[in-house]
Amino acid sequence: MKLQKIDKQLYRSRLNVVIVSCIAVFAVSSLAISQALIYVFPSESGSHFHWNLLGVVVSAIGLVATLVKLKTHPKMREVSYVWDLKQALNLIYRKNRVLKAAAKAGNADAMLALQFSYEGSRQLWQLDDNTLTLNSLESAQRELDDWAQEHGIIIDISGFRSEILKSF
Repeated sequence: MKLQKIDKQLYRSRLNVVIVSCIAVFAVSSLAISQALIYVFPSESGSHFHWNLLGVVVSAIGLVATLVKLKTHPKMREVSYVWDLKQALNLIYRKNRVLKAAAKAGNADAMLALQFSYEGSRQLWQLDDNTLTLNSLESAQRELDDWAQEHGIIIDISGFRSEILKSF
């Protein structure tokens, strides 16, 4: 994955549209499915919990399938990029302790993965206005820079591939 420049205002407006649309579609479709099932299969006891639950489950599955299909739409570019970035950062975060130990020992791939994580996190936090945690990121970045200088490694995140994480 490559980091891309994202317009913050455009991202926020498109994310808001996606969120509001998902909420509206989920609410309407789950109610419509539940009511249709209750109408077709009425219960004499008056309990329709299972039909309501089925309506919610079917609506959730349909909504997720729709989002996956629309992920490549041009109007979803910024939102799907952030979605993919969060997934990539999560993969790195799960191996963070091992990556830091390897980077401290001079492993260039570990340093590359950490650098990608730091730059991606910085971009993500700025897009989401989460600037409170940037101080901890800066200290981690300084530590990584010290390790890279100590071992004579130049880190260029354009060479980052998620496959390098498999070796950790």
